[in-house]
Amino acid sequence: MKYKLGALALAAVFALPAQAQVEVQWWHSMGGALGEWVNDLAKDFNASQKDYRITPTFKGSYDESMTAAIAAFRAGNAPHLLQVFEVGTATMMAAKGAVKPVGEVMTQAGYKFDPNVYVPAVAGYYTAPNGQMLSFPFNSSTPVFHYNKDAFKAAGLDAEKPPTTWPEVALAAAKLKASGHKCPFTTSWVSWTQLESFSAWHNVLYATKNNGFGGLDTRLAFNTPLHVRHIENLANMAKSGLFVYKGRGNAADATFVSGECAMITGSSALYGNVVRNGKFGYGIGTLPYYPDVQGAPQNTVIGGASLWVMSGKKPEEYKAVAAFFDYLSKPDVAAKSHQRTGYLPVTKASFELTEKAGFYKKNPGTDVSVTQMIRKTTDKSRGVRLGNFVQIRTIVDEELEGVWRGAKQPKEALDAAVKHGNEQLERFQKANKG
Repeated sequence: MKYKLGALALAAVFALPAQAQVEVQWWHSMGGALGEWVNDLAKDFNASQKDYRITPTFKGSYDESMTAAIAAFRAGNAPHLLQVFEVGTATMMAAKGAVKPVGEVMTQAGYKFDPNVYVPAVAGYYTAPNGQMLSFPFNSSTPVFHYNKDAFKAAGLDAEKPPTTWPEVALAAAKLKASGHKCPFTTSWVSWTQLESFSAWHNVLYATKNNGFGGLDTRLAFNTPLHVRHIENLANMAKSGLFVYKGRGNAADATFVSGECAMITGSSALYGNVVRNGKFGYGIGTLPYYPDVQGAPQNTVIGGASLWVMSGKKPEEYKAVAAFFDYLSKPDVAAKSHQRTGYLPVTKASFELTEKAGFYKKNPGTDVSVTQMIRKTTDKSRGVRLGNFVQIRTIVDEELEGVWRGAKQPKEALDAAVKHGNEQLERFQKANKG
């Protein structure tokens, strides 16, 4: 009987469940090929250790996921990790008590955390004035010029020489149109590519106070003669069917991948989608510029998103988050992500690893985003960090849509966008005085 009881007790001990894994909820905005990448990252991390489990959840567009997370935070059930696009950075920085800085998460979990291992142009954007890194630079992109080599050949253009200046883009578009192309050139993220990055690339300000880095009393400055000239040129191209506007956000991306549009200025992260779904010879060039502008080209600005850690979680959950960030920072993991997606390498080591492996040589153009971003930045080209930036971009979209329809003059539209955008900045400044 004793033996039987002992055996039963022993069986009961072995039947006890293993220690439960610490669960981390990660809300993101990656669909399609990029959604698969996010799921694979979580799956690979979960398989690499037994203590923690990352659960990624798609929460719609960047705007939608940010709104959902703010509502969840107020209700006391925010996720541990939130992917926020770069235009939400100033808003997240101002959300006192809602976030826990990445540097703090890492050091408290016992990890050696050195912000200097990250690509400077990327890390600098997510760093507070006191030098503290606030969010993890997960998927940073920059605008580049994508083009269809097959369409170029059919139009009698040199498929190995993409246009590098705006006058060259207009000439290439005219040849593409003459060869029967219905959509020679389009663009996604109009404000980001044609005003924000356009300004940095030409080393002129998009907003005062070094584009918002110098204080909340920043005001918009993208209605200069250079900006007006550029929008006028695009308006003329739209009138003659050389530039076809395809909608807000990244709506135009699909028209390039399908082969409908031959050239597009858009995110470097379009690369993964084109490689997987495009049925044509594909090339990448630098963002076009005006050759008569002194100091151009300078450097482009950051896009994409970073991962913010929400406050009010348990210490063991923060340990899980730190372990995940440590995993994402490993040179081989970060290099693989960069090569798969077209997003910038997160760390210097992952860039070096990619270069040593001969990836850039085998895939010409994939280093364009990196070289555009790692040039020395100036106070005018470090990036744009504004409050209520999402609303400002919507205002820009609305005003420029009037231009593309032929209903508004470029100067009139830019002046109106600056005026209404400044009202948003004033509102943000008042709300975050302290």
